[in-house]
Amino acid sequence: MIVRPHWAVSSRVQAATTRRYAGGASRAPFDDFNLALHVDDDPVAVAANRQRLERLLALPHPIAWPQQVHGIAVVDAACARDCQADAVYSETPGEVCAVLTADCLPLLLARRDGGAVAAVHAGWRGLADGVIEAAVRRFACPGDALQVWLGAAIGPTAFVVGEEVRQTFLHHDAAAAAAFQPQRPGYYHADLYHLACLRLHACGVQEVAGGGECTYRQSADYFSFRREPRTGRQASLIWIAA
Repeated sequence: MIVRPHWAVSSRVQAATTRRYAGGASRAPFDDFNLALHVDDDPVAVAANRQRLERLLALPHPIAWPQQVHGIAVVDAACARDCQADAVYSETPGEVCAVLTADCLPLLLARRDGGAVAAVHAGWRGLADGVIEAAVRRFACPGDALQVWLGAAIGPTAFVVGEEVRQTFLHHDAAAAAAFQPQRPGYYHADLYHLACLRLHACGVQEVAGGGECTYRQSADYFSFRREPRTGRQASLIWIAA
C-alpha cells in the first residue's frame, strides 16, 4: 500500500511512495488510489484518497500539492499549493514535499543532517532542462552533502523516444549516449534512471539509492500514462519529522 524507500538517511527524514492499489476510493480507470485531480477522476474520490494518505502516514500537516508543468521551478512546501512547480523544497519540520508521477521519475533528496529535503518530478523534458540541477542548487550545499532516492519510473525497455530527444541530451553531455539504445530507425529506448544519475553525479551527488522499477511493466503496482493514457497518479513524499 505505502512503501518506505530503502536508503540510509537521517532519522529526522521521513519518506514514502504510494502504490496503485491501497484501498482507495477511485473507480476504473483510476482504480483505486489515484491522488491527482487533473486526470478527470471524481474529485470526491481524489479528496478521500488524499485524506486516507495523510491518515496512513500520520502526516503533521496536509499536503500542498503543486501544479506540475514539466518545468524546473522549485517552490517551498509552505507555498506549494497550486503553484506551477516540479520540485518542492523544505527546511521546516512537518512540511510535506510531494510530487505525482505516472511514468516520469520521482526523486527524493535529503541533506545528510536531515535539515532540508525536496521532492522532484522529472520527465525527460524536466531532466533535459535541468530540474535536478535546480533542486540541488536550492540546498545551497555541496552535492556530496546530499542523499537521493529514485522512485518508480518507466523503464528503459518500455520508454521509446525519437532522435530529437536523444540529441537534446547529447547536446548537454556526450556521456548521455549510453542511456539510449536503438529500437528502430530514428527511435531509441531511453533510460531515465541513467540520465538522472548522470545529472546527479555532475552536481557532485554520490549517494543515490532506488531505481530499477518500471511503471509501464508493473501494472499491478503503478499507474502508467504510456500504458493507459487515461489513468491515475502515484505520489512520492518526503518531510522532516516534527
